[in-house]
Amino acid sequence: MDGISLLTITVLAVFVGFEVVSKVSSTLHTPLMSGANAIHGIILVGAIIVAGQAGNPWVLAVALLAVVLATANLVGGFVVTDRMLEMFRGRGDGKGPR
Repeated sequence: MDGISLLTITVLAVFVGFEVVSKVSSTLHTPLMSGANAIHGIILVGAIIVAGQAGNPWVLAVALLAVVLATANLVGGFVVTDRMLEMFRGRGDGKGPR
């Protein structure tokens, strides 16, 4: 594939992803975040594999950038999920919001 095709696919994926996520109700957001975290874990493993097999310095740089961004996305997803789940904990168990 040439660069224009890859860029077109990326832009379309961003638009479709934005539309899909923006239409999700708040009651379904936490379960979907948990599933998205699992997907981001797979993406992180793929980025690490690509970085490990990179022969070209540009490919290595992009792969390492992908590792950093996937890690930030994965950790951020778990932090947001944890904060959302804290809202549903009971106040009597000592683990609820303060």
